[in-house]
Amino acid sequence: MSDGSVGGLLREWRRRRKLSQLELAIRAEVSSRHVSFVETGRTTPSAAMVLHLAEHLAVPLRERNRLLVAAGHAPVFRQTPLDDPDMSGVRAALEQVLQAHSPYPALAVDRRWNLLLANDPFNRFLDSLDPKLRKAPINLMRLGLHPDGGLASRISNLAQVRAYLLPRLAHQAAVSGDPELHHLHDELVANSPFDTTEPERPASGADAVNLGVPDPAEIALPIRIRHRGAELTFLTTVTTFGTAFDITLDEIAIETYLPAGQQTAAYLRRVPNNG
Repeated sequence: MSDGSVGGLLREWRRRRKLSQLELAIRAEVSSRHVSFVETGRTTPSAAMVLHLAEHLAVPLRERNRLLVAAGHAPVFRQTPLDDPDMSGVRAALEQVLQAHSPYPALAVDRRWNLLLANDPFNRFLDSLDPKLRKAPINLMRLGLHPDGGLASRISNLAQVRAYLLPRLAHQAAVSGDPELHHLHDELVANSPFDTTEPERPASGADAVNLGVPDPAEIALPIRIRHRGAELTFLTTVTTFGTAFDITLDEIAIETYLPAGQQTAAYLRRVPNNG
């Protein structure tokens, strides 16, 4: 854990990225002596140097502000709520992207997987779920993987999906340092419908699917969801804003669900007529 100083925070981020002081110095084109002096508090870095090192450590914008404040500088990245009038253009653009993806599901989430916006095709999947999981803020990870009242009971290849999403969530928690993501990961692991203590064994065929091992024939992990008597198969894509300067926008991800077959595509095109 960091001592809260800018040097301690930078050291924590460097270790989180599994870099030595020399490796960071080479990446940032500064001397390893200077990195050492910053981390030990023997020198106080300028705002420009804090941002320079943070860039090479891939520190999130939210945490870059924290580094600046710890070094005695003013934060430079603003955080504007999505419902703020200044973000009306951003919100309109997000809604346009999501609606343009219809008749296929699409949504936007924040850094903790809380649902911000969704198009009508996605909202239709929520109608029959536990109202407790649909209370704002709706957490997409909890909604999808919680065994009681969530989508988990309707995902045919749940073991595969969990085997993909939980490591992704654990990695995100480790990279971001966000304790809420750690808590969310621990909660979903604790609520697993599978015996996580069972020793690993070779798997093939149907056993591979049951254990969550990806099928080598697949180009990407499919998600198979039972919905109103049909089994729909999706592939997902995630889009983020790579040049954002506002913390809120930097932390938004757009997730789209693409039909992984003609049957799913045809069903979704008929949805407005069959509910």
